[in-house]
Amino acid sequence: MPGQLNTVSVIVPCRNEQDYIEAFCRSVAAQAVPDGWALEVLIADGMSDDGTRERLAAVCAHDSRFVMLDNPGRIVSCGLNRCIEKARGEFIVRLDVHTVYAPDYIAQCLATWQRTGADNVGGPWKAQGVDGEQGTVQRAIAAAFQSRLVAGGALSRDLAYEGEVDTVYLGSWPRQTFERFGGFDETLVRNQDDEHNLRIHKGGGRIWQSASIRSTYFPRASKMDVFRQYRQYGYWKPFVMKKHGQAAALRHLIPGLFVGCMLLLLLLTLVGSLGMSYLPFGAARTVMIWGTLITASGLMLQALLYGMAVYAISFSIARQQGRDLMRHLPDVIAAYHFGYGLGSLRGWWDAIVRGRPDPAFGRLTRGKPAAR
Repeated sequence: MPGQLNTVSVIVPCRNEQDYIEAFCRSVAAQAVPDGWALEVLIADGMSDDGTRERLAAVCAHDSRFVMLDNPGRIVSCGLNRCIEKARGEFIVRLDVHTVYAPDYIAQCLATWQRTGADNVGGPWKAQGVDGEQGTVQRAIAAAFQSRLVAGGALSRDLAYEGEVDTVYLGSWPRQTFERFGGFDETLVRNQDDEHNLRIHKGGGRIWQSASIRSTYFPRASKMDVFRQYRQYGYWKPFVMKKHGQAAALRHLIPGLFVGCMLLLLLLTLVGSLGMSYLPFGAARTVMIWGTLITASGLMLQALLYGMAVYAISFSIARQQGRDLMRHLPDVIAAYHFGYGLGSLRGWWDAIVRGRPDPAFGRLTRGKPAAR
């Protein structure tokens, strides 16, 4: 009908975001939506108990475009699906509370979809820390996050890349994508977006990244929070791989293989050292000694090469992003890699041997980000 507006539906999962929800809603309300389009914002609250629901209810009462939904499942995949079920738009855009968006973010998502016809479109994943001494660790975390050397060559960290990718930050979809490929897997606490994108790829769909879709993500502000976060990311990845019988990308396997190799060499070294004390002098003891020396040497060589690579990458990042980050970068990079690697090993054990996930890995790990 003439004059009838199309609807773009914004979907947002959240839980316990009292300090950020109002500023986030203001930023979404200020988005420049193209002519002929109307905005609706569906926020699925995971039964927050910190005052988020009250603040969100006030926003909804003031602006009819905003709707709060209950998400009793309390995890991202459940919240996204509740929003998709209620969404009226022919185009759906996912947003995250801890990300700041360019004023034309939604407009650029729409334009990219209309230009490419892709089944999922999004922008690069840009991380940023706050300025000042208190934000140095967060800036180091953001700088390491942005490095493709740390991330195994992930195109999502390339701010200038334009083209097809295997996954994209947040994402936006024509409604037909969910009708064709289904919603998000509610058994996954993490990696539900990677699994959904893998499903799109396997089904013959396309995912497109555009540098014109701009946003800024504020990561965790402590090294231990990053370690816990990436241990959880690593943990849930094997469940995605088991479901589809393949990895979305080789980079998802490398941290687990690296950490597993180190642990195996360490175990063989310890067993050999203990075994030597119980064997009498003779050929068997000699073989045990040489075997232990070889495994210990392999362990030290792997640790040395990794340490050299980490410091080389750290120097490269610090030279570009600020020399004050150098004292934190090696720890941050190790937190990313070892967190993901250890999580992957535990995930493979639970996915293959136990056949079910551990509820302990079902709790979200976000601490309080630094103020911004």
